[in-house]
Amino acid sequence: MVMKKKILVIIEKTKDGFSAYAKEYPVFTTGSSMNKLFHNIREAFIFYFDDEAFDESLLSYEIDFNQFFKYYKVLNSKALAGRIGMHPTLLSQYVSGHKKPSASQSRKILYGINKIGQELSEMSVIYERKKSAMNK
Repeated sequence: MVMKKKILVIIEKTKDGFSAYAKEYPVFTTGSSMNKLFHNIREAFIFYFDDEAFDESLLSYEIDFNQFFKYYKVLNSKALAGRIGMHPTLLSQYVSGHKKPSASQSRKILYGINKIGQELSEMSVIYERKKSAMNK
């Protein structure tokens, strides 16, 4: 399989869990949790393309803010608002679904989230100090 184009997968909350479907391919699946859903999405594309070596990096996900923040609870919306220069109450209204962000506000929020992800991916965590460093 030689594909370079990103495949957009839309994730939605359902009564019993989550569903996902591809915009341009007849691929869809469900999962009782986000972890199960991501596993099922990969399996569905492997099955569709009949390719055990399906390149998962081709998948791009779209999810609403409310479900995103519920799944990634480690992200604090108040702290994120401070980092991106947005009023915490406004971001909270987007997250809760009481307001819908404009395209520019969505980009601003996504930029902040991506920036945090980039910083985390480039970071190393020290879990053990060498004795010589501790004796100084």
